[in-house]
Amino acid sequence: MKEKIELLSDAKDIRIDKWLSNKFEGYSRTYIQKLINNNLVTVNEQIVKRDYKLKIGNKISIIIPEDTKLEITPEKINLNIIYEDNAILVINKPKGMVVHPAYGNYTGTLVNALMNYCGNDLSDINGVIRPGIVHRLDKDTSGVLVVAKNNKAHKELSEALKNHKVKKVYVALVNGVINENSGTIDLPIGRHPANRKKMAVNIENGKEAVTSFRVIERFADATYIELMIKTGRTHQIRVHLSYIGHPVIGDKIYGGKNINRNYEIAGHALHAKVLGLIHPITGDYMEFEADIPEDFDKLLTSLRKGT
Repeated sequence: MKEKIELLSDAKDIRIDKWLSNKFEGYSRTYIQKLINNNLVTVNEQIVKRDYKLKIGNKISIIIPEDTKLEITPEKINLNIIYEDNAILVINKPKGMVVHPAYGNYTGTLVNALMNYCGNDLSDINGVIRPGIVHRLDKDTSGVLVVAKNNKAHKELSEALKNHKVKKVYVALVNGVINENSGTIDLPIGRHPANRKKMAVNIENGKEAVTSFRVIERFADATYIELMIKTGRTHQIRVHLSYIGHPVIGDKIYGGKNINRNYEIAGHALHAKVLGLIHPITGDYMEFEADIPEDFDKLLTSLRKGT
């Protein structure tokens, strides 16, 4: 059954999504926004948008749907654990692993592995499909990823990510030689106008996306770079690098038709190397690092030898 809750606003000129996420500590602001977008939140019996500014005495009704019961099976899959305590789990996600189940893909994911390893010690804010999942990496992007083991940790980490208080450093091998030693790509990203399965630089309808880079090493027809992202849009790094003419090596979606050569690497050469965050319980700053995958390292060695 759906749970209907009625409240009276005790605030003025505060966004309703922010106010409700503060009232319901077990639910993230993103989850509250989804309820609003699905017309499950009303003010004075009227549907509102998530940026509606409250007035003292507003009568607010919120309907929280019952979790959909899906059979996601725990699977014994080895996890490369970097750090673990009672609140968070930090792993080095391997290339080729999908983070959470989705349509047509309900096995072999990180979530299946987490359910086996952690049991019930995972946050449930994002429902049965994404227990513990605070942020994601693309299937073929390897590297550091943090998992929340309870709802308090999940909420704190989600807010930190939203407010750009989490340090994310990536490394990538890209096609072509980047002449600049460093730079920033500040271009909005949204759905591709012709292919809804892809993202693209979208000046009119995209959301803010900022990627900074610096060159680590140059080769004959490739460049090894380090990247930091201010925002976390879907496929952000891959879209930005493709847009400036230097797609990630091995990227079959955003690589384009004019890639210099075929390199021996599975998937694409993008790795989440460093993740820095404020621990959601202790308040201490912690930084985690994951070595690049073996095939990435072999490709680097080959490029240095000029082969």
